[in-house]
Amino acid sequence: METSHDLFVESFAARQASLRIALVTETFPPEINGVAMTLGRILDGLLARGHSVQVIRPRQSGENAVLPREGLEQVLSYGVALPAYRDLQFGLPARNRLTKLWSAQRPDIVHVATEGPLGWSAVTAARKLQLPITSSFHTNFRNYSPHYGIGMLKVPINAYLRKLHSRTLATMVPTLENLQELKRRGYSNLTLLSRGVSSDLFNPDRRSQALRDSWGVKPEDTVVLSVGRLAKEKNLGLVLSAFRSIQARLPSAKLVIVGDGPLRKSLEASYPQARFAGARMNEDLATHYASGDLFLFPSVTETYGNVVLEALASGLAVVSYACAAAKEIIANGDNGVLVVTHDEPAFVDACVALAIDAPKQVRLRAAAPTSVSHLSWDDVFDSFVATLTKVLVCHGRQFAATNTAAPKIA
Repeated sequence: METSHDLFVESFAARQASLRIALVTETFPPEINGVAMTLGRILDGLLARGHSVQVIRPRQSGENAVLPREGLEQVLSYGVALPAYRDLQFGLPARNRLTKLWSAQRPDIVHVATEGPLGWSAVTAARKLQLPITSSFHTNFRNYSPHYGIGMLKVPINAYLRKLHSRTLATMVPTLENLQELKRRGYSNLTLLSRGVSSDLFNPDRRSQALRDSWGVKPEDTVVLSVGRLAKEKNLGLVLSAFRSIQARLPSAKLVIVGDGPLRKSLEASYPQARFAGARMNEDLATHYASGDLFLFPSVTETYGNVVLEALASGLAVVSYACAAAKEIIANGDNGVLVVTHDEPAFVDACVALAIDAPKQVRLRAAAPTSVSHLSWDDVFDSFVATLTKVLVCHGRQFAATNTAAPKIA
């Protein structure tokens, strides 16, 4: 049921553009998670290419105003905090308001990035107005459910997500494995939209001995790094288990955990020897990456895993389960180490073996940055716009001759 609150609309600088895109999401920068980061990158790319973007999202905790930005309109709705993530908002239903908003000024296309009540409202409103709709599959809620005591809801969750995405003209997924899995689960109109990494930001040259000194490690010591949200679905207990085994062989090794989340207090209490760096961003985050040596990534719930790309670009020796992005990017033994998914003893053994094999570490770390240097965000932006353009052509929308040329379809 909808609330009686009105949407709050920030200022928008209207101008000619190739496309006017309505982007609907329940998470957005400066929130720190993979979905928000990816959407922030895509927004930057769209604006740089002359498109206009209307972002529709919940007002974030403590947010009072949004700084104006050319080509960007932000429509802030009401939301409620997610039980497991009090700093994130779940957008409330807003079908009628979105219908009114888009009736007054129609976007060329609507892209729904998250599947909560706000996303469902956007799909319903856009279909009512006969607007073309695309969507993204960013978060594998089906795999998250067992970690929050709602495993019995896997089937209805999958049915809900499949129905939402089936009502759009294209659903963008980040890996071929994910695309094939969704096909098996009855999804249609699937297309690939991978991820990029900024090698200018994430690279080995940002390594800082001063930062390592603050961690209490010497140049020759091994720093084991974990980066991401501190939440149940990230399997962080396996990071601690692997590090305990590493430290038994290398007493001088140090564990550094970058990120924040609902498990931070309990993790700090259970393993005070680790260095908890909290959430880091931009150059600060890149320096933390590059100042580590081994990167452990035991999550099995990812649709992609942006942190794997960032770790490789930063020149770390990565150990990961063979799923999501790691499965497609890491050639086992060449630029990282892959372990059969869910085999926890094998994961621990692989971490220890790499930690004590200095020559292999050197070889993997040297190969890692080059192995992801081809993953450009520019290619991601172009692929995103190409998919929107194809959908518009199929939908029968024509571009006015006075607008800038339609993007080239790859």
